[in-house]
Amino acid sequence: MRRILFIGDIIGSPGRKKICQYLPEIIKKENIFFTIAQGENLAGGIGITEKTARQLFNHGVDCITTGNHVWKYKDVYDYLNKETKILRPANYPEGVPGYGYFIFKKEESQIGVINLEGRVFMKPLEDPFKKGKEIIEKIREKTPNIIIDFHAEATAEKRGLALYLAEYTTAILGTHTHIQTADECIIDDRCAYITDVGMVGSRHSVIGDKKEEVIKHFLYSIPQKFKVAKEDIIANSVIIEFDENIGVAKSIIRYNF
Repeated sequence: MRRILFIGDIIGSPGRKKICQYLPEIIKKENIFFTIAQGENLAGGIGITEKTARQLFNHGVDCITTGNHVWKYKDVYDYLNKETKILRPANYPEGVPGYGYFIFKKEESQIGVINLEGRVFMKPLEDPFKKGKEIIEKIREKTPNIIIDFHAEATAEKRGLALYLAEYTTAILGTHTHIQTADECIIDDRCAYITDVGMVGSRHSVIGDKKEEVIKHFLYSIPQKFKVAKEDIIANSVIIEFDENIGVAKSIIRYNF
């Protein structure tokens, strides 16, 4: 049996600091074999850079998934083409920088990680259902261990994709809303699922940003510059235990620190 730690959307420097401070010890304490982190908001609360990605890799993260904010900084585009440990959603049009999935080899095991983005209330990308199935068929030729980060807004879309692909995957984990849900479960006795893993950000924020600017935006409906909240940081994550020989999840628990 192996254990995977999946960390929710990490918000800016306070989130990075939290992970760098606690992750190495958590990996030892919880016997974590492989760590995945949602990193599209690593740099300043929106976007990702090579520097911020390397900071996570240096502290125990094996793979970084992203989403719609991955394109914020154009300087990272070349890095996305070189670094297979960072994924961008696979259902973007052909020709965009980066990799949508990758098969990671660690010790004697192989783990396929797929990054997908939803379309409900988001950009009209390629169908994540069809694209996900297509990629799964390729990965299953080499390993039954398949983890999907589905970066999506709508609960129904996340649940629908999970039910559609559960029989072929080890875990399907929702990200993007930054609010951890309490619906973790094992679908069909094989696939770990949660609608949203949550975030690494301030408890007293609005999805990671200072509440004052966000509330002002809602009150007056005019643009505001949001700043990352820095106090009382909580890290939302999940731990999945799975049988690496058959790619079947045995348990999923919410793990917050």
